[in-house]
Amino acid sequence: MSLSEDRLSLLYRVSQTFNSSLDLSEVLNRVMDEVVTVTRAERGFLMLRQADGAFRFGAARGLDQQTVEAPEFQVSRGIVDRVAAEGKALMTSDAQTDAWLASRDSVRIVGVRAILCVPLELKGRVEGVVYVDSRLQTGVFSPDDVDMLQGIAASAAIAIDNARLYQVAIEKGRMERELQVAREVQSSLLPQSVPSFPGWEFVAWWQPAREVSGDFYDFVTFRDGSPGALIGDVTDKGMPAALFMASARSVMRASIAASDDPQAALRLANQTLCAEAPNGMFVTLLLLQLLGEGGRVRIANAGNNRPLLYRAGRDEIDDFGATGLPLAIDPAFPYTMQEDVLGRDDFLLLYTDGLTDATDMHHDLFGRERLLAALWDVRRSPADAIRERLRLAVAAFIGAVPPYDDVTFVLARRTT
Repeated sequence: MSLSEDRLSLLYRVSQTFNSSLDLSEVLNRVMDEVVTVTRAERGFLMLRQADGAFRFGAARGLDQQTVEAPEFQVSRGIVDRVAAEGKALMTSDAQTDAWLASRDSVRIVGVRAILCVPLELKGRVEGVVYVDSRLQTGVFSPDDVDMLQGIAASAAIAIDNARLYQVAIEKGRMERELQVAREVQSSLLPQSVPSFPGWEFVAWWQPAREVSGDFYDFVTFRDGSPGALIGDVTDKGMPAALFMASARSVMRASIAASDDPQAALRLANQTLCAEAPNGMFVTLLLLQLLGEGGRVRIANAGNNRPLLYRAGRDEIDDFGATGLPLAIDPAFPYTMQEDVLGRDDFLLLYTDGLTDATDMHHDLFGRERLLAALWDVRRSPADAIRERLRLAVAAFIGAVPPYDDVTFVLARRTT
């Protein structure tokens, strides 16, 4: 491209103008204001490729540096599409008489005459087009204007890319701050301390796979005053699961407060969640109730892993109870419950599937056998030692691999 010193100076000035801001909207408007001025055009339009591949208007400016309204009805899409597809500049002195343009409705209705359109390329790909025209005169643009506009477009592409990257960074920072706030809010919904029940010790662990989680646990009180604990796991991950988690937690709390046993609480909560849950979302849940000082417990299970029960007298670990349908699927599902008595040093481990589904770099699962082995090593230890053994066992297994799923467990151990 051969340019005079004046035009080189102009390109430098224009480039400085483009790069004086990182606000994308401001950059686009500055680009088109300069283009309209330099080419002596009546109007100028800039279209950018979107994530779906379509080209949409980023700026539409007139001689008075005012925004052109309804730009989609103001340009020849035939020229825009051709330049975008071929990556080559197009110029016509009079679109009203140009054979391949004169028959187009957009050209005829708008009454456009001189048109100049160049691709806006970045890293070998057409990321947009710069389009200028005049409805007043024919022959406004020359081959020199094509060269000039291509030079301006090259400089504009860099400025636009910088502004886009800055916008992405700003948006990412905003989203990260919002997710951090969401995580703090979600964490505040979980118990801030472990309750003290005579004859029992409790520990819990909650580890989200992402910034926010669909897993939750809680310590609750039934209508008759008896204490309990629960864990839940909402289908899906991320923000939708976190929002449904908060709703499910509130529904469970209200249902437990209005019920005397886990079976009644699950049935009541299920009816409510079936009416309120977003389409396709459900929650697995395990609810434990402690009855008096004799070690008697009740458990109701809605689609969760069966809890593990350690019997100190027999020195064995096995699954406890039966499971049922997750909540928010069938409002008439007849949930049941199991009742048993735990002796001294017996414990129950309530856990979500993120514990056994923890995945290492070879895509192997932590699995039930590793879970049992980790428990066996510390089966006679205090509850907090058992928690740490499980946490460290999972961490050592997955190594540096990002967590695949949320991990939550609650352990209830009888001490007397």
